[in-house]
Amino acid sequence: MREQVRKFGWTAVGLVLVPFVMAQSPAPQAPGTQARGEPPAAKPQTRPHGQRRRVDPAAVTVEDGDGVIIRWSDADTEIVRILGIDTPEIRRLEHDLPYDQPLGPEAKAFAQGAFAAATDVELLRAPTLDPYGRTLAYLFVNGRNFSVLAIKAGFTTETVSHYGDNGLPREAAEVQAAAKAATAPLVFEPPHQFRGRMRALSTWLKQNGQYPKN
Repeated sequence: MREQVRKFGWTAVGLVLVPFVMAQSPAPQAPGTQARGEPPAAKPQTRPHGQRRRVDPAAVTVEDGDGVIIRWSDADTEIVRILGIDTPEIRRLEHDLPYDQPLGPEAKAFAQGAFAAATDVELLRAPTLDPYGRTLAYLFVNGRNFSVLAIKAGFTTETVSHYGDNGLPREAAEVQAAAKAATAPLVFEPPHQFRGRMRALSTWLKQNGQYPKN
């Protein structure tokens, strides 16, 4: 009798929970579609890729610890998301980041120092852009993979284990080896978690008229 009551109880719980779970679950997406708010699918890289290309160091502007802008000419600029790493974020109001993440400014300063001191910079593009249309690439500073340098300095996590090698297996393997051998402790929140918290905070701040204007 007790066993029958237990089974009935679990059945009742299941009948209550199923509608709730179905209500909380997103509707299935048809093939080829995307959920609202998600970035578009990645597109092929139209610039030459798969081989290193020299870059004038003076043409490189550091945006943050893992992103730069290369000005090839007054009419041609290229936004580059550096592969293999994800550094702490800096304050960027246009991207719903109203505050610096701890070590974000330091990661940017490390990148600025590396490229300012470089006499030779090379760019190695992946065969695809990222979902936002940015070039995905490794950058080399005086012959050394910048992503490896950033890992050794303790300013970044590695992303190869999550996103794969992006068609550049040798460079990706270097990044993973550097991360495995790193002795500098990572003392910051994973940047993707910080971005998620800041998006939620930004929504609240905007709804309450408190989002910073500059």
